[in-house]
Amino acid sequence: MKKVVMTLAFALALTGVHAQTENNSSFNKWSIDLGAGVNKPQRPFSNGYATNTLSPWTGDLGVRYMLNNKFGLKADFGYNSFTAKGSSIDFDSKYYRVDLQAVANLGRIMNFETWTNTFGLLGHAGFGYAQLRADNIKKTDEIGNFIAGVTGQIRLSNRIALTGDFSTILNATQDHTFDGAYVPGNRGFSGLIFNGTVGLNVYLGKNAKHADWVVTENNGYTDISALENKVSDLEAQIKKIPATKEVVVEKQTNNAQLTDNDLIRKMINDKYYSVYFDFNKTTPIENSTAAIDVVLTYLRKNPSATLDLVGYADQVGKADYNDKLSYARATNVKTIFEKAGIASSRLNVIANGADTTIQKDSDEARRLARRVTFIVK
Repeated sequence: MKKVVMTLAFALALTGVHAQTENNSSFNKWSIDLGAGVNKPQRPFSNGYATNTLSPWTGDLGVRYMLNNKFGLKADFGYNSFTAKGSSIDFDSKYYRVDLQAVANLGRIMNFETWTNTFGLLGHAGFGYAQLRADNIKKTDEIGNFIAGVTGQIRLSNRIALTGDFSTILNATQDHTFDGAYVPGNRGFSGLIFNGTVGLNVYLGKNAKHADWVVTENNGYTDISALENKVSDLEAQIKKIPATKEVVVEKQTNNAQLTDNDLIRKMINDKYYSVYFDFNKTTPIENSTAAIDVVLTYLRKNPSATLDLVGYADQVGKADYNDKLSYARATNVKTIFEKAGIASSRLNVIANGADTTIQKDSDEARRLARRVTFIVK
C-alpha cells in the first residue's frame, strides 16, 4: 500500500507542476498604435531659425505584432511639422518617416503584475527611412534614421490602452537643416528630434487579452523545488508507518484499511491535494480534477467527516479584492462537491485572502499561491 500511496502522491505532484507551468498562448498579438503630440527638433538649424520648445504637430501610426508577452515588432509611420517660433525667421518644413522597430514589454520583464494590473511600459527601438521637405529644398532630402523610446500604458479595457510616448530620433546623412538650408558634407548622425505623443493601443483578435497584459512562464522555466520538498516529506512520513502484513482475517484487513484511510486524511490536511487557479480566475484549472476526486472519494467513504475549504489568492492586487477572490474560489469548489452529492452542512468555506507566505515577485510562486486547500475534521 505504501508504494501505491507514494505513486499517487508523486503523480499528483507532477500534475500540479504541469498545471502550473502551462503557457497561456491564448492571447492577442496584433495591435494598432495611434499617437499625436508635439516635437522639438534640436539640430541642425541655420542661424536665426528655431521652433518653440514644444512645437506642434507630431503624428504616429503603427502596426505591432508581439511574438510573445515580452517581445515583438512594430512597423510605424511618423509625421512631424516644424514651424518658426515668434522671434525666428519664418519657415515651414515637413518630416516623414517609416521605421521597423523591436519592442520590449518592460512591464512584463520587470514583473509589474506584482503591484499593478493597470499600468504598463513598452520600450522600442529601430531603424528607418525619412524625408525632409520644405519650400526652399529643391529636392527632397532623403535620410536614414534611428529611433528609440518608451511608451507608458494605462489599460482602459482588454481592447484599449491609453499611451504616452517619448521618443528620440537620430538622423543620418541629413543634407539640409530643419529650416531647409543645404549643409554640404553633413554625414553621420547629425540630426536630432525629440517627440512626445499621447495616444491609444487598439488591440485586435478574438481572445480576451493582449500579450501586453498576459502573465505567462518565465522563459519556460519553473521552480518545482517546493513540490519536490513536499514529495520528500511525504516519503519520509510513509517510511515511519509500520509495514502492513498480508492477513486473511477480515478484522485485520479492516484495520489495515483504517491505517490507509488515516494516511489519506493526513495527506489532505497537509495540503498534498490542492485545487489551483489561473490568474484572477475562480474556476479550477482542468488539472485539479485529480485532487478533487481524492477528497470527494474520502468524504463519500467517511460520511461523518466534515471539510474546510480554504481559499487563497496571490499577492497581486488589493487586499479586499484578494479576500473576495479567495472566497469565490473556495465557494466554487464547494459547489462542485455539492453537485457530487456531498451535503452543504459538511462543507465550510474559509477565505484566507492573499497567501503572504509565498514569494510575491516570482511567477512560479504566485501560481502555487492561487489555490484552495482542504482540512478534514
